[in-house]
Amino acid sequence: MLSKFFTFHFSLFTFFFNFAHLMKIKNRICIVLIVINALCACNAGSDGNGIVFDNLSVEKTTPITNEAGAPSCHVKLELACAKEDNNQLAGAINETLAQELFYMEGLTLKQAADSFANDYSRNYVRNFATLYREDRNDAQKRAWYEYHYYMNSKTQAGKKGIIVYTTTIDYYEGGMHGINQKLTFNFDEKSGKVLKLSDVFSTGFEQCLNDLLLQKLEEEVGAKDIQDLHIKGYLYSMDMFAPENFIMGEDGITFIYNPYEIASYSMGMVELELKYDDLEEILTKE
Repeated sequence: MLSKFFTFHFSLFTFFFNFAHLMKIKNRICIVLIVINALCACNAGSDGNGIVFDNLSVEKTTPITNEAGAPSCHVKLELACAKEDNNQLAGAINETLAQELFYMEGLTLKQAADSFANDYSRNYVRNFATLYREDRNDAQKRAWYEYHYYMNSKTQAGKKGIIVYTTTIDYYEGGMHGINQKLTFNFDEKSGKVLKLSDVFSTGFEQCLNDLLLQKLEEEVGAKDIQDLHIKGYLYSMDMFAPENFIMGEDGITFIYNPYEIASYSMGMVELELKYDDLEEILTKE
């Protein structure tokens, strides 16, 4: 009995000794991991040549006349802007965005956004103030002059080595309804260049890609053939095509068609994703 007592207590002592030893080792490992994580954090953002995006905001509201309660034009631009900090690649990306989004060259993205907001507001007053004065007593027509232009952009995860920049635009310029659009740009992280279809696909890709997109559209909307697509409101007065508006995702490429491009306005925006495996034969060999 005494032997069992000593054996039990010796085993208990051994257990706590080993436990304490393991805890010391564990603590040392934790300290090492903390140091490693800290070192990694110092290098965060080094991929893609250290390009970081900040938010750039421009907002402007302009009444159509100086009269109390007059309709107005509201411009609001929320943009992802590459933080330059003497980074030439980030500067090139911002310059490209100024050209693609606002059709302005030789300006920073902030200058281009400010200039666009001012020009848009100025043209609103110049072009429609006189018309509004003629219609201001008609309550139904007043809403036609409540203009807005909203732009919101962001970056998102894409294929390795690609910065995907997505911009959504919502604007109303009178008429029955507003317009919604999505614009996408795939920046090569090494060069800062916007990739076009000709950069992604091999020579002569067009017909094969168009056929794949047509097949995908039929699958998405449950159409049997092109005639059935026409009945459903697609490709009624145009042929299938691959737009330069696309997103290079991790698993495939999403092609984006804005309203009216391959369908009526009521059908909305159309997005078709083709997996890289299905595109293997026409992708540019890296």
